[in-house]
Parts: sequence; C-alpha cells; structure tokens
Amino acid sequence: MSLRPFTLGELLRQSAAENGEQDALVFPSSRQSHAQLNEAARRWAKAFIAMGVEPGQNIGILLSTRPEFVELLFGVAMAGATAVPVNARYQAGELAYLVKDADLVALVTTGKVADSLDFGARLHSALPSLAVATDPRQLNLPEAPLLRTIVCVDPPCTEGMRSAADVIAEGQHVSDAEVDARIDSVDPQSIGLILYTSGTTANPKGCMIRHRGIVGNSRNLADRYRIEAGDRFWSPLPIFHIAGILPMVASIDRGGAYLTIPAFDPAVALEMLENERATHAYPCFVTIMQDLIEHPRFQTTDLSSVRLMNSNFAVQPDWIREKMQAAMPHTTQVGTYGLTEGSGTICTSRPDDPYELRVYRLGVPLDDWEVKICDPESGEELAVGERGEIVARGPNMLAGYYNAPEKTRETIDADGWMHTGDIGSIDEHGHIMFHGRTKDMLKVGGENVAAAEIEGVLQSHPAVKLAQVVGIPHPRYVEVPAAFVELTGGAQVGEAELLQHCEGKLARFKIPRAIRFVTEWPMSTSKIQKFRLRDRLVEELAQGADA
Repeated sequence: MSLRPFTLGELLRQSAAENGEQDALVFPSSRQSHAQLNEAARRWAKAFIAMGVEPGQNIGILLSTRPEFVELLFGVAMAGATAVPVNARYQAGELAYLVKDADLVALVTTGKVADSLDFGARLHSALPSLAVATDPRQLNLPEAPLLRTIVCVDPPCTEGMRSAADVIAEGQHVSDAEVDARIDSVDPQSIGLILYTSGTTANPKGCMIRHRGIVGNSRNLADRYRIEAGDRFWSPLPIFHIAGILPMVASIDRGGAYLTIPAFDPAVALEMLENERATHAYPCFVTIMQDLIEHPRFQTTDLSSVRLMNSNFAVQPDWIREKMQAAMPHTTQVGTYGLTEGSGTICTSRPDDPYELRVYRLGVPLDDWEVKICDPESGEELAVGERGEIVARGPNMLAGYYNAPEKTRETIDADGWMHTGDIGSIDEHGHIMFHGRTKDMLKVGGENVAAAEIEGVLQSHPAVKLAQVVGIPHPRYVEVPAAFVELTGGAQVGEAELLQHCEGKLARFKIPRAIRFVTEWPMSTSKIQKFRLRDRLVEELAQGADA
C-alpha cells in the first residue's frame, strides 16, 4: 500500500484505486462504490473549475444528508477550493450572515425538500435581490458581494439559480489531468473545511479545519476503533456536522463503507443496521438512543454484527445504558469527547479498556493530541480528579476562526493550546469526563446554541428592553432554551407574540420553550446571575408549572 495522503481529494482518489467496486457510501435506497464516488466527485470538481472557481476560494453546501453532499465535499477539495457545509436547519437570517461572512463564491443547494423544508425559499428570503438577478451565471448581489453562482441539484430551479445538470455538462471539457493537477497542488496544511459553530457571540463562528486536521483525526479515530477494509460504519448524524464528516472520512480512508440515512427514523435505522450488517455504530446522542430503544422493532432487530458502538453512556441516563447493554452484550461500548474545533473527536475509549471506564468516562486522547485540565482563571494545570477547563493541543485542531482574528486569539493561546470552554476532569487512569461549559452556551439535542444569538433576536422586538437566555433540563433534548425578558417602559407583549417573533429568524431548536417576564434581575457586583434565573425556573417547573 502506498503512503497515505493527507488531503481529502487525494484520499478519495487513492481509496478508489485501491478499493474500486467495494461499497463506499450506502443510503437506504442507493449505494456507491469507491470508484463511483470518486467519479462523481471529479465531475463536480470539473464543474467548479469550468465555473472559474480558483484554489482557496470558498464553496457552500446547503443540503440535507444525501449522496450529493458527500460527492460535493470531495469535489470541492479536488478543485482546490474550501468546502463550507451549512447547517440545514439555518433560517434566513442565519443563512444571510454565513453566505456573506464566509465569502462564498458559489453555493450548491436544492429547492423544496418537504412541506417544512424549502432551501430555495430560505435563500430567497436571506438574499432578497436573488429574485431579480439578471444573470445566474454571474450573480451580483449586494447582500453577498463575492457570491457568483448558486447551483440547484434538483429541478425546478428558482430565480437566480443554475441547474446542476448544466454546470456539470459545462465541466465535461475540463480534463482529468487538470483535476489531478488541482488535487496534487493542495497543501495538507491548507484549509479544507470551514464549519460554522455557535459561540458566545450572537453570530456563529467559521471554524477553519485543515486537510491534515480532518484526514489525520479521521485516521486516528479509525485506528482507535480498529476500522478495517470492508467494515461498515453506520451513523445517523447530519453530514453537515463534524460528527458526521469525521467517521465518513475514516471509513472511506480504510476502504470501508459509510452507512447513513437522510433523516433520522428509528425504523429505517434499525432495518439498515440489520440488513447492511453494520460493524460500527455512532448514535452518540440521547435523542437517537432513546428513539432506537423505544421503537417496537428494537428487541427483535439482529444487531449481532455491531462490534463497537460510540454510545457515550457516561453522559446518558442510566436506563439507556442498561437497556442498550442488555440488547447488545456482544458490542464494545465506548465514550467520546470532542468538538468542532478539534476536528471532531479528541478523546475516546480504547476498545480493550475495562468496562467501567468505557461506560462511565469519555476516553483518552487520540494520537496527536495533548489534553490537560486547567484553572479557568489562572491557567494553571490542575491535579488528577480536579475540575477545570479542558485545554488541548495538536496538529489536527482548528487553524483559527474565519475572518475573526480576535476570536482566534481568545481560543488559541500563545503556546498553541486550544481553550475549549468546557469543564472536565481527568482521572488516575488518564480518562476524561465532561462536566459542563464555562461559556454561555446550551447544547440542545447535541446542537450547540449560543444564548447571545437568541437574546439578540428577542431584543430586536421593539417591546423588549433586555433578554437573558438559559438552558433548562429536558427529558429528550437534555436541555432547551428558556428566556427571561424585561420590557421597555409601558410596553405590553405576551409570550406567544415573542415566540412568533423568533419564527423564521432562528432554527426551531433555538426558539425558547418558555418565556418569563421580569422587572428586576438577580445581580452580582456587575453581572446578571443567570444561574439564579435558571434555578428559579427549574424549581417552578418542578412544582408542576406549565412551561
């Protein structure tokens, strides 16, 4: 076997040469071999080159989980450009911000996917001048000065968009030699992905991941999980997340198959796990685990092929661990800690670790990573078992935040350590545990949500003087947002109107589940004490109040 590459385009080209007709990407109703995926990615690369995309420019991908997303991810890399996966849940305001902030020169999307999901309509709302664009081959939108082309993969295309069939046809004149030259010219240290993730500010941050970062971290995950050629890795996680991209790259790099589904459906998931004989499973989050266990088919589904599952039992309710372990006694269960800034996984269990460590802790660092626990104030490294900020360093971490040098400096210190903002501890065996966040963040069903983003939308209502958002416990999503609002003098507005005000401005999972009105705030010397607000509401709900 030749030397393993460290760029996405080269990785797929090599996997196709080595694994040819073996499955690479499997959906419930379709499958592609390594060779077919490579050819599809090269067609997209040719289309981008013909379109005039230059190496290093940024191309957005706004699609739900589907084969074209993976083709595009590699196709963008083969053209020497940088892929910007867009969260399919983003609403118009979020899309408008990202398209401009990421300096997109092209965006690939589609139209109406379902009654509640129409990417074309969202884009037209985000970019109002798109409706009157005169030349879809050379857009000139004041809302997005660098954006030149929007490609629609499914007809019919709305105003201002070009069809995928047309752009791919125009790319046919680009030679394979030109694509190979682009692939060969990519530096592993160059940026392969920009993934927008919520931070402590109102707008998400573009996390820049090097080719070396995503490929290297995927390879180290494959080593830890002992993924081999022919293995079949099932994951239901959205492909626009790092948690979906990481195992996909790991599987293809090893000559295996990545099994996934367009949208999570427990019946479809269980059928796929059984029929495709998955060897690895990556459900991770409590909502997915809960739906699998509670489905009527769970008890009769043959899961005997699954050797290893990333279950994260250490941060799951006890009943989930007990039921899943009873149903899958043959499966090695592991825990994982990671984040987008770490190219996904930073720590995960070793398959041969003792059971207690694998299910009650979140593992040890992958190769290439250093991890320590520090005092958030002094920066001093803490002793075994003490709680502090999780700080990590390694060649696979983010290069920085796009167009945000000050945010980069806040996260990466002068010695190259990445400050995660997460609270954790490391035990005497070197295993990490996550205990919460120092940043003003929520995690709703696995999605990062910035309180400041929700507060900003609420405060855009003319009746709202100040809004503060906290996370409250939820049996399905772990936590959900709730808001406390102070109105301007004499203003009158109800909860329903404020919730309606959030519609279309925030993804649905970010909209508060409860709003409480206040006239004064619990304060420290200079800051609102959000923990007091949260405790007050949690106590109220525990007493039976309707949220």
